[in-house]
Amino acid sequence: METVFLKLGGSIITDKTQVEHARVDVIGRLAREVRAALAARPELRLVLGHGSGSFGHVAARRHGTREGAHDAAGWFGFAEVAASAARLNQIVADIFVEERVPVVSLPPSASARCEDGRLAWLDTAVLHSHLKNGLVPMVHGDVALDSVRGATIVSTEDVFAYLADEIEVDWVLLAGEVAGVFADASLTGEVVPLITPGTFAQLAPGLGGSHGADVTGGMAAKVRQMIDWVQAHPRTSARIFSAAQPGTLERVLIDPHAAVGTEIRNYVIT
Repeated sequence: METVFLKLGGSIITDKTQVEHARVDVIGRLAREVRAALAARPELRLVLGHGSGSFGHVAARRHGTREGAHDAAGWFGFAEVAASAARLNQIVADIFVEERVPVVSLPPSASARCEDGRLAWLDTAVLHSHLKNGLVPMVHGDVALDSVRGATIVSTEDVFAYLADEIEVDWVLLAGEVAGVFADASLTGEVVPLITPGTFAQLAPGLGGSHGADVTGGMAAKVRQMIDWVQAHPRTSARIFSAAQPGTLERVLIDPHAAVGTEIRNYVIT
């Protein structure tokens, strides 16, 4: 049984240039591609996540929630970000269930505890039960309590990384709008097909952030996080790719080794 963590990035499921604009047609197509992949690979164990895009990121940037909550205004911002993230999560969950994908939403904010921006604890018992019963647990970027900052933001990647200490993961798939990792922030030239810890240092200066509101650091932060991940969990590989072309997500879920986008792993195959 292969275990895959799939994140649908905020750039693909929302229009990050507009406030709280969900791309419901795209979400529906992605749901159908997930359903088709699960039908083709009934042994696949899938944990789904999604970014906040033009929902949570916009509110979080306005209130500075990632840096903390220290007064009444900050805590109101915390509540506003939570509500915004939940609105997108409900849209995604509704569409996936309508498309016959057995998604059950597990908002991290219900149990997450952080220490100075680091996710330190998350209740995972329900998630394990969902997987055991053939469901697709779904997490998302969310607010969280923090013992140092009062409050902060946890990304889907943060939640995935925490779960990786409990679940042996074969692939982390990050599906967004950008074709992969480019050697420079202008998104021109060729996509870098493979990044390892040994090649990351030369690429890092050219990696950009996000082309839209993103309080979790955009592409540069995602690549750094995946490098840390594959070093800590050498059996896991990651792939960053675009799901904008119909059929690509289904193809990668069926065969994560497919040469699409950028693969990140801990070693070079010789």
